[in-house]
Amino acid sequence: MKVLVIGSGGREHALCWKLRQSPLLDDLYCAPGNPGIAEVADCVPIAPDEIHKLADFAADLHIDLTVVGPELPLTLGIADEFAQRGLAIFGPRQQAAELEGSKVFAKRFMEHHNIPTADFRIADSREDAHTAAHALAATYGWPVVLKADGLAAGKGVLISDDEAELEAHLDVFYGERRFGTAGARLVVERFLPGEEVSFIALCDGHRLLPLATSKDYKRLLDGDRGPNTGGMGAHSPGGVLPSGAGKIVLETILQPTVRGLAEEGRPFVGVLYAGLMLTDDGPQVLEYNVRFGDPEAQALLTRMDGDLLPLLKSGAAGRFEGQPRFRKEAAACLVLASAGYPDKTVRRGLPIHGIEAARQHAGVEVFHAGTADKDGALVNAGGRVLNVCATGPTLLDALRSAYAAAAEIQWEGRQLRGDIGRRLLQGSG
Repeated sequence: MKVLVIGSGGREHALCWKLRQSPLLDDLYCAPGNPGIAEVADCVPIAPDEIHKLADFAADLHIDLTVVGPELPLTLGIADEFAQRGLAIFGPRQQAAELEGSKVFAKRFMEHHNIPTADFRIADSREDAHTAAHALAATYGWPVVLKADGLAAGKGVLISDDEAELEAHLDVFYGERRFGTAGARLVVERFLPGEEVSFIALCDGHRLLPLATSKDYKRLLDGDRGPNTGGMGAHSPGGVLPSGAGKIVLETILQPTVRGLAEEGRPFVGVLYAGLMLTDDGPQVLEYNVRFGDPEAQALLTRMDGDLLPLLKSGAAGRFEGQPRFRKEAAACLVLASAGYPDKTVRRGLPIHGIEAARQHAGVEVFHAGTADKDGALVNAGGRVLNVCATGPTLLDALRSAYAAAAEIQWEGRQLRGDIGRRLLQGSG
């Protein structure tokens, strides 16, 4: 079977790594890929948003299945383009992908279909946002959450603790215009206290196959401080979902989501991800993603048992064959980022050392996220640069292995959170 993976980050490296293990696989391509992905797949110099070129490539090479990693091509309609050409693809069509592409659409969708989420207002201007924030603060108290409507690479969420911080954050959206047109319209919502968890399932348009639980860490700094990022680490199991809560999430959130999309003429095929807050009133949706989380995918895929390829292939055809299986051991993923991330001040082109030493640690995989080849040397080329993943009998074992391996890897200004999983382990023992 010939397979094409779209994307260039750590999530796509993990997908390629896992798919490469399938006995059904003949040829594996990745567009555009990265130096790490090039070790397991043939990289194709086509950007993820060049959907017509990607469809041409898939048609010319008779690709049997395309797997989409990032959200952008999905929101641009790549699944529609492939379907029109009779090309198999695992990922939702454009109308279903709006669930991630527009926070406004997602919140109104949840409201209409009675899916639990925080109280919210829609703001089309700074003045609207200011009024909405004060209305919510008057009802629920501070903090208040501001979310960019469009795609912002996981960074378009700002939490305002008081009036002064609200004004500073409104400057970010409407003065600096840091998030461009994605931040021209905002969702202003009630802050939900609780524990955050990721719940991810595969969907063939009808049936949902939940994956193992996972948890990611969005804030840049230890202690969940600093700005939001695309994710600084993850582990599986998530360790925070109470017994029986998975069934509640399926029945009150994911199944109504798939059913509601179908009712609106937006059938969903692909990865459905609900970012949840576990509150005193039960699980509530913070956000939807319509693809594998990053870095949750890296932890999940290193822990997954069995063959991923037939699951994705049958799902793309509209009828799952088989079930995802996961080993009892735990998996951890640490994100190594460049200095300046998540701002735009990242310095690129710095030599990276120690990857091979890291890979010598038992149970460790290193996935490339933002790397490049410069005159034969590996250098950083993005904000999130590498993912160090490890498995072990327990979460503590997996984290110890991951941190020991990550210590081998260095470049100037490297950032690494030192507390992934710590609070969960302290709470358990």
